[in-house]
Amino acid sequence: MREIVLDTETTGLSPATGDRVVEIGCVELLNHIPTGRHLHLYLNPERSMPEEAFRVHGLSDDFLRDKPRFVEKADAFLEFIEDSTLVIHNAPFDMGFLNAELEKVRRPSLKNPVIDTVMVARDRHPGARVSLDALCKHYGIDNSRRTLHGALLDAEILAEVYLELIGGRQVGLALVEEQRNVAIEFKAAPARPRPEPLPSRLTEDERAAHAAFIGKMGDSALWAYYAESADAAE
Repeated sequence: MREIVLDTETTGLSPATGDRVVEIGCVELLNHIPTGRHLHLYLNPERSMPEEAFRVHGLSDDFLRDKPRFVEKADAFLEFIEDSTLVIHNAPFDMGFLNAELEKVRRPSLKNPVIDTVMVARDRHPGARVSLDALCKHYGIDNSRRTLHGALLDAEILAEVYLELIGGRQVGLALVEEQRNVAIEFKAAPARPRPEPLPSRLTEDERAAHAAFIGKMGDSALWAYYAESADAAE
């Protein structure tokens, strides 16, 4: 099961008023385990950066001026996410911006399944604060690097939060344990040598007397059968 934990940074709050995406961060999970693969894009929004947005993520006009436009990176973005489930904190915000960008370059809207971790957190922790920082504090996740918002950093942190929300760490440990068990090579126990039969303790006279006694009982006697079997075994 492939999932992409995704975050964006923008010039503002609404694509309807001309705001654009300036950063995209994606982190790949397979069976709820981070693979180390990620996608990180800075984008030229083709407009100026409002001061309020700059205070949130620190991405200035000068920094973004030489970055590619979304149209130049749309294919790379779509190829990375494929049709995987997208895991997003406050999904309507990011999905609204991404679909607006795709519409500008005449590409179809995203049809990927989406997991909104805000909704998951509200369901699991009713009445609690569900911001990313609040969830990090609740689960003991280190977010000290998060002095400013950053799409890739936030996606990496959200991946940790998401795994806590769904119990994914336990799932990951179970998968690792299963793989470890499969890797064990079972070897058959070495064959034990058959013990040598004990030597007979009967004397020749005793054996002759016993044979004569059985002979008097006739051929159908059970004793005769066992005596013949014992002789054959020896």
